[in-house]
Amino acid sequence: MTIPRTTLALAAAATLALPALAQGPNTWNIDPNHSSAGFSVRHMMVSTVRGTLGPVKGTIEYDGKSVESVKVDVTIDVNGINTGNESRDKDLRSADGLFEVAKYPTITFKSKRAVAGAAGTFKLVGDLAIHGVTKEVTLDVEGPSAPVKQGPMLRAGASATTTVNRKDFGLSYNRMVEAAPVVSDEVKITIDVEAIRKG
Repeated sequence: MTIPRTTLALAAAATLALPALAQGPNTWNIDPNHSSAGFSVRHMMVSTVRGTLGPVKGTIEYDGKSVESVKVDVTIDVNGINTGNESRDKDLRSADGLFEVAKYPTITFKSKRAVAGAAGTFKLVGDLAIHGVTKEVTLDVEGPSAPVKQGPMLRAGASATTTVNRKDFGLSYNRMVEAAPVVSDEVKITIDVEAIRKG
């Protein structure tokens, strides 16, 4: 199942091997090779910087009938953050950067409940943990898609988006940078997920 897109674009590296399939007929495993978590943030209030956060893995519970049955447990490896600029990426990962990946290597999201919306959409409420801080957020989800059979496996996807205030999670630069509107406080996160289970 893929988690939609709507408004902390949460990324995935294609280097991870598929996790072992979890037990249970309603358990789907996120395929890290076909899933990603991205983000976008305004720079100097004139342009938008986009990037990916890193490899995505986790599980999704879904009975195939009701979106209210959806339960999600996702982990993103922030060591893989990539904005297309090596110097900036090193800065973001550093002890003086926003993410301090040596101390806080992952971002996690664990859902609490799902609320049905218009056809093909729903809201997923849960705890988002970034930089050692956990906050409840709501993801706007598009999906899940109808399952597609590939060999012995079923595949489904969804896209989810949310917008967070980075400072709520302690993601701040030094005083000089924060004194000017260099980087917007609002960060849009998008998670696109493809999930698999035995058919």
